[in-house]
Amino acid sequence: MLTQDQVEFFTREGYLVVENLVDPRTLEGVKREYSALMDDLYERWVDEGKVKPAHAGMTFWDKLDIAYKGGFDWYQPFDISLPQGNFTAETPMHFGPGVFDLVTNRGILDAVESLIGPEITSNPIQHVRIKPPQRAVAASESRAHVIATDWHQDKGVTLPEADDTTFVTVWLAITDATIENGCLQVASGSYTEMLPHCTKTQVGIADPFLPKDNAVPLPVKAGGAVIFHPLTPHGSLSNQSDGYRWSFDLRYNVTGQPTGRSHFPDFVARSRSNPGSELKDWREWKRMWEDTRDRLAAAPFIAQHRWDASGPYCA
Repeated sequence: MLTQDQVEFFTREGYLVVENLVDPRTLEGVKREYSALMDDLYERWVDEGKVKPAHAGMTFWDKLDIAYKGGFDWYQPFDISLPQGNFTAETPMHFGPGVFDLVTNRGILDAVESLIGPEITSNPIQHVRIKPPQRAVAASESRAHVIATDWHQDKGVTLPEADDTTFVTVWLAITDATIENGCLQVASGSYTEMLPHCTKTQVGIADPFLPKDNAVPLPVKAGGAVIFHPLTPHGSLSNQSDGYRWSFDLRYNVTGQPTGRSHFPDFVARSRSNPGSELKDWREWKRMWEDTRDRLAAAPFIAQHRWDASGPYCA
């Protein structure tokens, strides 16, 4: 559990850095799972004649670098959500035991319980972020999960149904996040209102409201996290290093309250009052997302946020 000082800092500043939040065993499980996933993808690309067969000693990062520079679809097969739109019943996504153990990790849930209480739902607004060096990024690349993320508030990228929902974001580092490789930055201070957002290349805070004077970069080592309030403006720096930077965005809300993306599946991650309601089987989590994908692929488009480019501050 968080200390009283940590809770008070979060309440006052809107964010909190917690080192060593997740144990090494859970981190290694995630890395092994994604390494196996990458091996499968790479073998498919070999069969399709896109790449040469892997040589001895080729690492996850070697294969990822080849995939990114080759323009192959590596991101969506890694993500733990569906894209904004234009997906089909065949759109890839990843839900496995390693990631499920991360989402339901005791250390994370203990910290979240200290902030929102003991009835915790895993919110479906969640993503993996594996960011390549900025020098290697194509000029046409705009995905916030791949390049530097524009300033935004997490409540701003939900639907209005969640405006009164109590939730927090856990931004978890899988590799060390540094200023050089594009760590998270937040606007310090307690924000109590949602700022206007615009649809630019990404969904972000409208230019007149950008927090230009109180940006705080937050380096954190692998296994550590930045936890922040849904009204805390945040974004990321660009990756100026020679390597990739890997993190997850995980969100948790009070059970029974709207998630802000109710067309996607959520589940009870912790319940002190009804432990039997907690989801324990990663295969059920996977099935929930697959069923959702099948249903939504054949349904009219549902927006994932409320903003467009026509707002008064978006010209």
